[in-house]
Amino acid sequence: MYDCIVIGAGIAGAACARKLAEEAGKKVLVIERRSHIGGNCYDVLDEYGILIHEYGPHIFHTGLEEVYEYLSRFTEWYPFGHEVVAKVGDKLIPVPFNLNTLHMVYDKEKADLLEKKLIEAYGEGSRVPIMKLRENDDPDIREIAQYVYENVFLKYTMKQWGQKPEEISPEVTGRVPVLISYDNRYFQDKYQGVPKDGFTPMFEHMLDHENIEVVLDTDCRDVLKFTGNEILFEGKPFEGDVIYTGALDELFDCKFGRLPYRSLDFHFEHYDEESYQGHSVVNYTVSEDYTRITEFKFLTGQKNTDGTTIVKEYPFAYTGAAGEIPYYAILNEENQALYGKYRALTAGLPKFHLLGRLAEYKYYNIDAMTKKAMELADAIMNQ
Repeated sequence: MYDCIVIGAGIAGAACARKLAEEAGKKVLVIERRSHIGGNCYDVLDEYGILIHEYGPHIFHTGLEEVYEYLSRFTEWYPFGHEVVAKVGDKLIPVPFNLNTLHMVYDKEKADLLEKKLIEAYGEGSRVPIMKLRENDDPDIREIAQYVYENVFLKYTMKQWGQKPEEISPEVTGRVPVLISYDNRYFQDKYQGVPKDGFTPMFEHMLDHENIEVVLDTDCRDVLKFTGNEILFEGKPFEGDVIYTGALDELFDCKFGRLPYRSLDFHFEHYDEESYQGHSVVNYTVSEDYTRITEFKFLTGQKNTDGTTIVKEYPFAYTGAAGEIPYYAILNEENQALYGKYRALTAGLPKFHLLGRLAEYKYYNIDAMTKKAMELADAIMNQ
């Protein structure tokens, strides 16, 4: 019945399934454990009619022309230059820390001097990881680094990851740079925004193809068995391609132990007022137990809504308990070695492909994940 089976209906699975179905004419079955498509990008109207992102805020941003053009086939866009502020004391300062932030923190004379030194050292427009900035020989630059480290980075990072920054992979710490620019946007990519009608309709359009069948509320392990060098589908050998986007340790019942992740607990609140905080996202880098508050109407551009809905994010260590979701892989040598043991179990499986944050135990933005899915589909079509 099927040429390919895709496990997971998030961006990785949906993009791969669509290309295989449309460009190669393959019959594709998409199996999704949740009761909806869209993965963590899933959005839905809450009881007040406000479009919320149920698994935390997602913003599409990319400089990859081919990815933007591909996804634009399935949605129009609400252009949105994401600007984040951090609450430090009684101030709301732009993050990443940039030249605007610099002039808010220091008096003009000192800020002008520091700006000149930063540009001379790193170049205008550059993004400098905070840990690299702390290694600079100039005491003035190290002073900036220390301010950012203490007020923007340290406590926020410890809340988010449960570790000190020194213990975290540079791949992670590098995502929170100091920006040598007056650009307050969190991202500097050419294309930025959210799907005009929401992420979920975009996924619906992607998966709406005569060669794609989607089955929800189904754990792939209930219909697929992985035995040595054979894949069984509903008890019979399956010779097509299988694209797996789920948690790799769970596929093998965590036989070597569970891969460590950080998870998030979301607390949604509604207020009968025009705005709660006046910004799409406010990071709480020093105070509070939560890391940030998102106010969705600023993110999605919704108008004429009654009141406003926010969500507070509380990070915690993922345990695999019911209802918990693995969000962020904790990258270090020990965990990578554990992941390698699980990956080795797939080596003998024919036409079995690992794709996505969970399957590959790494972090992807939406655009990078889309590109990887497109490339995998091309490779399958060309084999």
